[in-house]
Amino acid sequence: MVSPFLDLSGESIPVEQVLGSGSAAVVVLRDGLAVKTPLRYCWSSDVQVEMNIEVIQREQDVYRRFQSSNTQCGGTVNCLGFTKETTELAYMANGDLRAYLETNQPSQQLQLSWFREMARTLDHIHDQRVLVADIASRNFLLDSDLTIKFCDFSEASLLPLDVDMDTVDDNGYTTRIDLGFIGAVIYEVVTGNKCKIDLFKDNLPTDGRATWPQRQFLPSTENVWLGSIIKDCWVDGGFRNARSLLRALDSTALHSPAL
Repeated sequence: MVSPFLDLSGESIPVEQVLGSGSAAVVVLRDGLAVKTPLRYCWSSDVQVEMNIEVIQREQDVYRRFQSSNTQCGGTVNCLGFTKETTELAYMANGDLRAYLETNQPSQQLQLSWFREMARTLDHIHDQRVLVADIASRNFLLDSDLTIKFCDFSEASLLPLDVDMDTVDDNGYTTRIDLGFIGAVIYEVVTGNKCKIDLFKDNLPTDGRATWPQRQFLPSTENVWLGSIIKDCWVDGGFRNARSLLRALDSTALHSPAL
């Protein structure tokens, strides 16, 4: 059975090879690797495909930034190689976090290990002067041993290396918004309910700046495990950065009802 996607030569991609797709790319399993290629349908124009290739190339620049760092971090999917039009990534056997949660109920111990790794990795990403911008459960992958990794930087902002991450603002995107999205993922894992966040709901049509929603437009965290940690990801005066989130998670004991 074939998928609706075409490869770079214009041939249909077998559905069993498709690992996932997004707005600009489709990921296929090839020779044991997850290969990200530009999204292409039979009706796609050359201009659309070229724009999707440019998105892949911008993401490759983010991976190059990570690879050039003296401090390596295991919390992102290992990037194994590039071509002009594709990115080769390590294959993650248990797929994305959102799909995993649909059929599995992870223990609190496993959840807490995931949240700590998310915070640790986000701290490293910000140290590399990158804003992720699109953090969601679908953009975390699980390896064969259920370790969790960031996998999608197609919307990321690659910033100058001398920028102050505490004050940087890229058209509204900030470290606080990254932290807010981490809080939304934690909420989804803990409660089983998706937390929908619209960064543009109050904007004028001509205003493309991202704005974090006010607290009253987000779910209640009362009597939710890790509720106060989730809330502090969402509010002014909460966590200053990913490192402070990690400290709070490291000091969390299991079976604490609503920390």
